[in-house]
Amino acid sequence: MTVARGISSTHAAAAPPPLIPTLPMAAAASTSASSSAAAAACFLSPSPPPRPRHSLKHIACAAARSSPGPGPSSSSSSSRSLALPSPFPWPWPRRLRDLLPDEAGRILSSASGSLIVALASAALILGDAGAASAFVVATPRKLQADELATVRLFQENTPSVVYITNLAVRQDAFTLDVLEVPQGSGSGFVWDKSGHIVTNFHVIRGASDLRVTLADQSVYEAQVVGFDQDKDVAVLRIKAPTEKLRPIPVGVSADLLVGQKVFAIGNPFGLDHTLTTGVISGLRREISSAATGRPIQDVIQTDAAINPGNSGGPLLDSSGNLIGVNTAIYSPSGASSGVGFSIPVDTVGGIVDQLIKFGKVTRPILGIKFAPDQSVEQLGLSGVLVLDAPPSGPAGKAGLQSTKRDSYGRLILGDIITSVNGTKVTNGSDLYRILDQCKVGETVTVEVLRGDHKEKIPVTLEPKPDES
Repeated sequence: MTVARGISSTHAAAAPPPLIPTLPMAAAASTSASSSAAAAACFLSPSPPPRPRHSLKHIACAAARSSPGPGPSSSSSSSRSLALPSPFPWPWPRRLRDLLPDEAGRILSSASGSLIVALASAALILGDAGAASAFVVATPRKLQADELATVRLFQENTPSVVYITNLAVRQDAFTLDVLEVPQGSGSGFVWDKSGHIVTNFHVIRGASDLRVTLADQSVYEAQVVGFDQDKDVAVLRIKAPTEKLRPIPVGVSADLLVGQKVFAIGNPFGLDHTLTTGVISGLRREISSAATGRPIQDVIQTDAAINPGNSGGPLLDSSGNLIGVNTAIYSPSGASSGVGFSIPVDTVGGIVDQLIKFGKVTRPILGIKFAPDQSVEQLGLSGVLVLDAPPSGPAGKAGLQSTKRDSYGRLILGDIITSVNGTKVTNGSDLYRILDQCKVGETVTVEVLRGDHKEKIPVTLEPKPDES
């Protein structure tokens, strides 16, 4: 802003009133422009550069050395100015005064003189690099406090984010050669110094081989430690030097608030280590697992841009701590629409610990298949309708009845679960939420609607069968 004021003030001094004689205006403009430029140079630079040869003073001296031109107006102009014998070093302004009447000649002469001063001022500013440096000042880059915090967060956490390539075996249709080609990519992050990498299950699903690229572009083969399809979480392991592994700091997701800032780092569309920012748009959302359709509760909603390739990457708070794993987006087009979802770190932490320790997640089940919620609503009922309860499963052993048809083909509804341990069940999500809080081997009391009466049946929960 100081530079802009210095330049504009120079031009203000150079611009004359219309009918003032040209010669004194030019001399005054020269003196004013010189003093203004000198003041600007002293303000912007401790040691101003030498004055260029084409300065206003040089032009004015050249004008003083020029001989006065003929014409009736020249004598009157000289009589009004005793400082210099002629106002112009060039003949064309005098020629205009000779051809036009006295008043019009003075006006055009004044305008032409103003043009000369303006051109001289432009030459003063732009003609020499040393002079221009007094006006063009390269100020040092200054970032705001929030910008510095964002830059520092990215620099500290980007070494913890990795790029995961999903490779699949394909056979060439013509040569019948077996090839390993990339079929997808995603993100992940370093969990510990042992080389464990956390990502989404759908990132590694169907892979014959996996490769992990660290921040320094070093590539390592990855082995699958375990995965949880229901929560869309997977753990890999790479054999990399300890000094190259920087575990991400783990935070807490229980005390998050809507509106607080969040940061997502990932590899959208293969663009590695991309940072996007936003806020928490909502809490306690529910989405379905991409693999099994089982609902995932307490999901974080954010407007930070999450695109294909961001899956498995970290969602960080303003302190750089992990608060979620970017998992899904709501978008008709497949690109970011400002509605992204992250699995909270409190959920991920417990799953990862089980996968590292046991290679699988031990989750209790009832051992039933139930009807879609819309079908139960169409019947005018509330609860979970049991379609199948295999005799070998926990519910079948306890005596829950399945839906079946009689000898005439008529549908006989099975038991409808209305509550578990006294907690009301209105749909499948409610049932899953209750089971997630239970342990294997625990006995729960299941209340069912059978026909026109209710019954309470004790069921002992069993672990979920191993998944291949």
